[in-house]
Amino acid sequence: MRSSRKRWMLSSAAIGVLAAPIAGCSSAETSPATPLASEAESTSVTVVTHDSFAVPDDVLADFEASTGIDVTFVAPGDAGTLVNQLILTKDAPLGDVAYGVDNTFASRAIEAGVFEPYASSVPAAQDAAQYAIGDGHELTAVDYGDVCLNVDLAAFAGDLAAPTSLDDLLDPAYAGMVSVTNPATSTPGLAFLLATIAAKGDAWPEYWSQLEANGLRVTASWSDTYYTDFSAPNYGGDYPIVLSYASSPPSEVIDGEPTTAALLDTCFRQVEYAGVLAGAPHPDAAQQVVDWMLSDEFQASLPDSMYVYPVSTSVTVPAEWAQYAPVPSHPWALDAAEIDAHRDEWIQTWTQTVLG
Repeated sequence: MRSSRKRWMLSSAAIGVLAAPIAGCSSAETSPATPLASEAESTSVTVVTHDSFAVPDDVLADFEASTGIDVTFVAPGDAGTLVNQLILTKDAPLGDVAYGVDNTFASRAIEAGVFEPYASSVPAAQDAAQYAIGDGHELTAVDYGDVCLNVDLAAFAGDLAAPTSLDDLLDPAYAGMVSVTNPATSTPGLAFLLATIAAKGDAWPEYWSQLEANGLRVTASWSDTYYTDFSAPNYGGDYPIVLSYASSPPSEVIDGEPTTAALLDTCFRQVEYAGVLAGAPHPDAAQQVVDWMLSDEFQASLPDSMYVYPVSTSVTVPAEWAQYAPVPSHPWALDAAEIDAHRDEWIQTWTQTVLG
């Protein structure tokens, strides 16, 4: 339940065509954020985020109590829409700090001058540094998640084994079994497209052509693919192989038994960042929000609140995650600048290849 004290201003917005011109438990303690001293008027801060953002009430309340900062959240849409709005409003920013820009859009936001450099000095910043984009400190990694194909284990309990790789999906034995989301309307769909580009190089359109010929289903959103199409017991659809996340299977454990699994060789890693907005009315407060998002309390809340992995190595994930949601050892990856340079072109080529 959301705190009645907070002013949540939420508006649902689809990602639109991305080709448009960006039209657990804590195992260590960290010191509480230092209350503001230099700017008496800076007692409030607005966080601009995507519409999947969630934070436990007690975690937020502790931050507010320790700093004297009152937090408002503004959510203009999903991750793509978030970046779009940040760029369009950069001369009159929507708030003080943004959270939820991921590595598929980060370079575009940095190039547009959306963020003010800030290098956090809290302990977890050292862990976040491995995901840094460039050396300007405009964005600080907060969490990561892996977009992967998931399978309904019951569907592969007989003679047909579950696929394990991207190439396996082209086998006629899996014809008509795969549902994914459109990369032009879905950030998981875009992440999966990037996985295939990383895996196949210039031959990726041919791979998708073969996948489409093998009975591929494409939906507009992750919820359509997962909640409607998935044949797993909780949903009852017709597709035993669907696009989701490596962190999805713990939610599908029934009576202590897993019913789904992620195919860890099909994953693309999404990293989410926070950053101080250029021209922010309350930059000191914004910096404290970034530090808070790297605190043990906030980091430990991430698996349960947003189904993502914390970047901090000083917190532990829930036991069921360790058992049913292992982190892929070698997820597919592409450089953020390369994604920014070719994203629109790739989406257009995908659309022509798969949808005609």
